[in-house]
Amino acid sequence: MEYNTQRGKLFIREYGRNTQKLIKYLSTIPDKQKRTKFARTIIQIMAQMNPATRETGDFRHKLWDHLLIMSDFKLDVDCPYPLPSREMLVAKPDRLKYSDKSIEFKMYGSNIKKIIDTAIKYEEGPEKDALVHAIANHLKKSYLNWNRESVADDLIFEHLHTLSNGKLRLKDDLSLNRTSDILGKPKVKKKKKPAKPVKKNVKAKNKQWKKKKA
Repeated sequence: MEYNTQRGKLFIREYGRNTQKLIKYLSTIPDKQKRTKFARTIIQIMAQMNPATRETGDFRHKLWDHLLIMSDFKLDVDCPYPLPSREMLVAKPDRLKYSDKSIEFKMYGSNIKKIIDTAIKYEEGPEKDALVHAIANHLKKSYLNWNRESVADDLIFEHLHTLSNGKLRLKDDLSLNRTSDILGKPKVKKKKKPAKPVKKNVKAKNKQWKKKKA
């Protein structure tokens, strides 16, 4: 009896050990033309075993890559695609660069500061007043997304003052959207009226009345 611990390394488990045995036999065929023909047959088998790869546009290219990986990069065939190297497979991606800028109010995000800096450069007038009003409403909406309870408008004005270094201020005749309008009013379900009770023996009484009338 053969145990898994006694078997060779299984490179890609999705295709199973029998497919890997076929690829191992493929590398023993001396004629390159026959190896290529047999490799195409194995590719068709792999496509049937792993139909999820068909959803991608380059699934044939991916199958040939898997074939080379399962051969431990020792396969020599005429491949229709450029095959990857072992170095490409084990190469680590470049380290992502993260912003080192600290966000004072994280619930507003980092882009709002750019918008505020742009609004500061506007000339005084109705257009700037409308932009400041929109920014303040956006701050309130963002805050309520973070805290669904409620928020005082004075707190939003204070945050706007801090983020703009005291250069933006909402006009006295403008007010922010109400919290209920931002969160959305819950729909009140109408209570169904109870059905009227069906009176019994109505037909019998109607018959008696008709007889008396006759």
